[in-house]
Amino acid sequence: MNFVKSLVFFVVNFFAFKTTSYFCSSHFVVYSTLIENHFMSIDYLVIEGNIGAGKTTLATMLSVDLNSKLILEGFSDNPFLPKFYSDPAKYSFPLELSFLAERYSQLKTDLPGRDLFHELTIMDYYFMKSLIFAQNTLAPDEYNLYRKIFDIIYERLPKPDLYVYLHMPENRLIENIRQRGRNYEQSIEIGYLKTIREGYFNFFAQQSDFPVLIIDTANMDFVKNNTHYQHIKDLIFGKKYFNGINREILNG
Repeated sequence: MNFVKSLVFFVVNFFAFKTTSYFCSSHFVVYSTLIENHFMSIDYLVIEGNIGAGKTTLATMLSVDLNSKLILEGFSDNPFLPKFYSDPAKYSFPLELSFLAERYSQLKTDLPGRDLFHELTIMDYYFMKSLIFAQNTLAPDEYNLYRKIFDIIYERLPKPDLYVYLHMPENRLIENIRQRGRNYEQSIEIGYLKTIREGYFNFFAQQSDFPVLIIDTANMDFVKNNTHYQHIKDLIFGKKYFNGINREILNG
């Protein structure tokens, strides 16, 4: 039970003790259950999606809104990324290795720490992303070597309490990529985005260690429409999800 829950239950227990003439034990049990259900057991939240799905934007919005700790993937200064998009065959292996090292270093530094003032930690990527992208970019011999390194690291990392995947059609993703104007992304094609999406869904189908919430945001604009944002926020924090795949389709 985290710090906030402990504090709330302490207050409730104290209040119940001081007011025994007004509350019977059954009322207290019901009230305690309502409080337990109100606070979702989410300390570690992952927001992911395909390239251009808005994962970093949503993670940042939630972090500001909830005063949580935010961990963003530091990819913009990776020297291999522009080279990869211009010559994938030559630069895919050093790119994927550099991402693997950077993500592990960041998680090892930022994720284990507990912060009383930012109990919730939100990330805009999950370490499995490294393997999903590597499957689509590396030659078989390179991937086999990469997988051995990945497996050693992955087993040591904590799993999220909830993993949210923002699903959006590839044509919408292309529009978003064009609009944000990163030069090295302008050569990305729909076919590449489809292979990335298939990699994510294959991963979801094979894992049952934590809940995966797939939210179809094709008809949503959570950046410009606060109602859409609140709807997504309520989906994330207002329900309890079982391990494995959970789906929500939003119609705006």
